[in-house]
Amino acid sequence: MTEMFLPHISLADVEQTFFSKVLPKTLQLYDNLMYELSIEAKGLTSQNTELCSTVRNLLQTVVQLLETLTSCVRYICTLQECVPLESIRTLPSSVLYVIKNTFTHCKDSESVYCGHLHLIADLLQAMFKETYSLQKQLMELFDQISVGSASAEDNITDMVSVIHTVLEICSVISNMDHALHANTWKFIIKQSLKHHSLLECHLKHSDILSGLCKDTLLSFQSCLQLAEEMKMSDIQEGTDLRLFQKTVKLCRFFANSLVHYTKEFLSFFSDLCSQLHQLFLQIYSKFPPSLYAPVISEVHRDEISRVFLVALDPLINQLLPFSPFMEQVLSDNLGLPPEQQLPQCLLLITIMDKLSSQPEEVQTLWNTGKRLSFFSALFLSFQQCSAELSLPVCLPEVIGTGQPAVPITLYHYVCIHLCSYIASTLPSHFPQLEYALLDAVLGSSMITSLLAIDSWCFLARYGTAELCSHHCVVIAQLIKSWPNECYQVSALGVLLRRMLFLMAPDHQVEFAHKFLPEEVENLAVWQHVSLKALNPDLGKRVAHQLCVAGLAQCRRWLNSRRAVGELQLVNIAISVLLTACSFAGDTLEAELQASILGVLGQFWTFLQAKQVSDVPCLQQTLCLLLRLLEFFIQALDAQLITQVFALQSSLFQLDTPDHVRLAMLDFLSSVGKVFIPQEAQRQVIPQLSFLFASLLADQTWLIHQHALEAFRHFAEETIHEDVVPQCLNSEEIKNKVVNFMAKVRQAEETTEARIERLKQERSTCSAHFTKMARELESTGEPLAKRACHPPSEEQYKSAIGTIEGAVEAVKLLLQKGSPPAWLAVKLEALHTAMASLRDSIR
Repeated sequence: MTEMFLPHISLADVEQTFFSKVLPKTLQLYDNLMYELSIEAKGLTSQNTELCSTVRNLLQTVVQLLETLTSCVRYICTLQECVPLESIRTLPSSVLYVIKNTFTHCKDSESVYCGHLHLIADLLQAMFKETYSLQKQLMELFDQISVGSASAEDNITDMVSVIHTVLEICSVISNMDHALHANTWKFIIKQSLKHHSLLECHLKHSDILSGLCKDTLLSFQSCLQLAEEMKMSDIQEGTDLRLFQKTVKLCRFFANSLVHYTKEFLSFFSDLCSQLHQLFLQIYSKFPPSLYAPVISEVHRDEISRVFLVALDPLINQLLPFSPFMEQVLSDNLGLPPEQQLPQCLLLITIMDKLSSQPEEVQTLWNTGKRLSFFSALFLSFQQCSAELSLPVCLPEVIGTGQPAVPITLYHYVCIHLCSYIASTLPSHFPQLEYALLDAVLGSSMITSLLAIDSWCFLARYGTAELCSHHCVVIAQLIKSWPNECYQVSALGVLLRRMLFLMAPDHQVEFAHKFLPEEVENLAVWQHVSLKALNPDLGKRVAHQLCVAGLAQCRRWLNSRRAVGELQLVNIAISVLLTACSFAGDTLEAELQASILGVLGQFWTFLQAKQVSDVPCLQQTLCLLLRLLEFFIQALDAQLITQVFALQSSLFQLDTPDHVRLAMLDFLSSVGKVFIPQEAQRQVIPQLSFLFASLLADQTWLIHQHALEAFRHFAEETIHEDVVPQCLNSEEIKNKVVNFMAKVRQAEETTEARIERLKQERSTCSAHFTKMARELESTGEPLAKRACHPPSEEQYKSAIGTIEGAVEAVKLLLQKGSPPAWLAVKLEALHTAMASLRDSIR
């Protein structure tokens, strides 16, 4: 019929006269053939020659049917250059039905023919090739088909049906043939764009975009798998390399298709942005420097980047003005898995690099609104990359103009790009920038706080002197108004310390006038400042004022009832004395040095190990006093040295906190500079060796490492050489010290083991933080007020420790001279009060 009757029928009559009558029966024949194949194939064996012949005949008939359909489509192509769709309405759907089911049969042939493919492989191959030809011919026909600008509803429905059916074919052939797969997608994109105005409201954009994203990822994964196999087998050329290069080009094709399709239909993607977001995240998660990426060679990595990722890059440009995509990317409840934390950060950096060249309305879109600002989202994302920052992973970056890219750490990479963006930030977006910087500085993540501090310091240098001065004053006021010492104040202190170095000299003078050093309420600010940031004359004047104010505060407390609740002010006073001594050193006035040393001696007369162990604020006092002693180490008398070592030895036996041990080590490292007086050696040297031996044996790696450093300093400087071997009370400790001083490298963790450990640590921390967040949410409304609890045992211990300390202080004072006349009366009154307390608990 195709050869004898079809050529004699005009295009205007072919649908009504031929296709509508013949093609339904053709499809029925095709279905019968495929059904018989599925039944007969189950019993196919090499021994059953009759059944084998039957199956081969059926396959041969299918091939002939495919050839006939191809001839039919080819003939229509020859009739005229422009073929109206309504004139061949039945043909496309019938042909696509056959194509889809035949490709599906080829794909499932392994299971259909039960392991006997070798008996019919030649015919299956012929069937695949003929189906390929039929599809190719149909696509050529559609290049000639016209739908018209005002087509009937039937034409639009038919065209949409064709595109959606070809989309289904794509999912069938995705792993069968690269060229076929690419050409099939090319048809979908081409026809969608060609009839854009007619079809845009009828196409299943979700299915098309989902299919494009899925096939892009599958091709990308194939690239990585091939690259990984070549890396493992050390193959540099041959069939695998050619297949790799073809697959990379297929990735580029899908990237270009995504770009073209998105450009035309972006307005329909409002609910589909999560798919595009996930596409970027999954690509970045499987590509270096991701910890979850396969190991591939640098050559293959560069080729994938140059061919595929570069082609995908314009897609981000298209999405930047699109509000739903922005809302998706900046959402504060993405709940990303660990492997997508770094990709989110890198995606934000890529967007950030592009925003500065975008129109003002696009920048405003990303930086303002009720949800997270772009800056806040970046800091939040950066905070999640703990494993990558710890390793650290490295990324290529061009540091100098005309220089090749060099690998830099993730922290450095983010900092460079963030500072570059800050330099181009519009003035109207400064409130969002300042809020994000302050929020990050005050956050619980130390590395994120440091990034914010570095970025803020860049802003201070890049901006005006007035902006720097204004920020310094605001930060100082925050520190001054903070109710108590905490990590947020420490972070603000680090920021202020660095910012003061960037302040103009005249603004530094204004700062010193605004926060007068001699006023007690301003000492909280000055304890964080390095006076080296000030000009020499101003620094000297401020140092003197701080010494006077700090000494006055210490004396006030020492001469009062020495309440533990007032120790915070004392600690601030000691801190400013440290600030002044750090700046002035030996140039500090002799009178002030003597005064500070005298106050130091008074503190050591009342400190008791048990009380220090029980009261955290006193632990801070001890740490500060030990640091201050380092400046006067060579001026300490025998009595004070004895008191200092006696307290440390006693305290060490009471399970001392880590921060106190670190302060002890800093002090011990400076003891090598001093000659221990003869009268104190008998008591001090055993305690010195005990402290070093105990700290060197500490199981906490940070304490142990600091102990090695401190002992090295001590051993290199001390004239008491006989003490050194006494500190090494075991062969294990001795070997560790010898290896450390000889700079012998310890057995190092492999990169692979470290990556796995960091992954596990991140999972553990993530689970812990998630649990904490749920517990906070579950509390709901504020809890009802509870009845006051009775005093705890720790409170009783603290109070008794204070009493014991006061008694010891009075004892030492009595040893130094005659007491005042009223002391006996006061002691009698206290004795009566103590007796009353004792009787009340009996």
